[in-house]
Amino acid sequence: MFINKTKSGKNNICGGLIADLRKSIKISQRELAVMMQIEGLDIDKNAVQRIEAGKRFVTDIELIAFSKVLKFDLNDLLFAG
Repeated sequence: MFINKTKSGKNNICGGLIADLRKSIKISQRELAVMMQIEGLDIDKNAVQRIEAGKRFVTDIELIAFSKVLKFDLNDLLFAG
């Protein structure tokens, strides 16, 4: 059987790190969503909230945008777990 969740049952490994990075630059989930929209992604505050909570999968395109917006190495986001 194929398992596509973390051992803790989350749908991504980078959500917690994204939340920490966002908080470290003192922006809201809504502000992060707007920054992602400026990068060309259709993402809203609720999607950011679900990603940070590990309830939503993150696409490779979104990972690249998070890396650019948060000024954080893509590999470090990808291998956050």
